[in-house]
Amino acid sequence: MHEIIWPEGYIPGLTENFCSNEVIVAGLSASDIWPLLSRATLWPTYYDNSANVRFHDGKGPELAKDARFYFETFGFPVEAQVVEYVAPVGGDPGRVAWHGWAGEGDTRLDVHHAWLVEDLSEGRVRILTQETQKGKPAIDLANAKPNPMINGHQDWLNGLVAAARKTAR
Repeated sequence: MHEIIWPEGYIPGLTENFCSNEVIVAGLSASDIWPLLSRATLWPTYYDNSANVRFHDGKGPELAKDARFYFETFGFPVEAQVVEYVAPVGGDPGRVAWHGWAGEGDTRLDVHHAWLVEDLSEGRVRILTQETQKGKPAIDLANAKPNPMINGHQDWLNGLVAAARKTAR
């Protein structure tokens, strides 16, 4: 199986917070998942913790390399820029990642949020999402019980799979 590609400064274990969520499901493919993930304006339709998605510079609604966008999640107004975008093609996994940031000074949060979507044998698809975070808010999130990042990203995965199943019918 493939893994996330991490930029310098955002390697898991070397930041204040890291979360990893993954599902492997049968009966869906990367081509079922990708349109729902890569079109950020659809996120609020299946993930309650995402709102007010909008793109800058006339881009969107599809994510693309270097596209700037805004959305609200976990109580943060997040500005983001896509740093990796490769659609799944010919058995190669889909990859999308963005650098997101919110706040200033002591309230500054910087994240690298990455997704990997790959077809597996026997009609299965693997969806992996991982995020590293830097800053004081990241420390607070890492220490929160239950972990809001792990739980929230699992909700995102579950909603994404449910929406893909509904669309595929």
